[in-house]
Amino acid sequence: MKYIKPTKFSYLPKFLMPLDVLGLFECDPFGSSLLIRRILICIVGWLTYARYTVVNRIQIEGTENLENLPINNVLFLSNHQTYFADVIAFFHIFCAVKWGFQNTMVPPVYLFGPRARQYYVAASETMKKGFVPRVFAAGGALTIERSWRAEGREVQRSVDTSANDKIALALAHGWVVSFPQGTTTPFAPIRKGTGHLIKNNEPIVVPVVINGFRRAFDKKGLRFKKRNTLLTVQFKAPLPYSADDTVDDLVAKVRHAIEQDAPEWAQDSNAS
Repeated sequence: MKYIKPTKFSYLPKFLMPLDVLGLFECDPFGSSLLIRRILICIVGWLTYARYTVVNRIQIEGTENLENLPINNVLFLSNHQTYFADVIAFFHIFCAVKWGFQNTMVPPVYLFGPRARQYYVAASETMKKGFVPRVFAAGGALTIERSWRAEGREVQRSVDTSANDKIALALAHGWVVSFPQGTTTPFAPIRKGTGHLIKNNEPIVVPVVINGFRRAFDKKGLRFKKRNTLLTVQFKAPLPYSADDTVDDLVAKVRHAIEQDAPEWAQDSNAS
């Protein structure tokens, strides 16, 4: 883990940037307006708030591990259950923590001043399917081409070499959420790219364990499947690791931290 000075970008010339005290002209490393992102997060937040607090019940643990984190170079690694409901919940919680809330999303006043320096890694094919995913993409998606899966099928294609560069830029600017299994299938293997990402950027790694989202929502996380479901989000203490850890070591640590070590029944199923 190393300190990286937070990057700052603006549509204004550098000598005028100090005058933009409200951040109206601030943008991210990819040229997207942070003001527009805040507006989008605010709108999506209000539209989805009841999904977690009224239609279902959310239980949050461990946000005390987020309170003293730097504003950048923090990588959240989580198991994955739906395409969008998981990350929208994370964004709610990140904004609530910014406002000093601990382990709660009530009341949603934090949506009036949402956190903008936050990103999430998503498959590019997922973010192109319809108007709603495109709106979500504008909220901070880092789209990558998966080399192992496309359109729900296993494939083999060249690795998206721009992915790690894109995530590195986002880490230098803010917080990044990634789902290292690259699929919503439980106990799927952790992709080695996650180990390389950690070794190359040395971020603070916060493991996250979620549950209930698969029962409550459809695979996309947009439609209800079962109401009054308990949704749990647990933020663990930052993952300890060292420069001497190999990629395989890091993969094993991440797998264990997000509680995706395959149980015996899953191993037997894969073997058969």
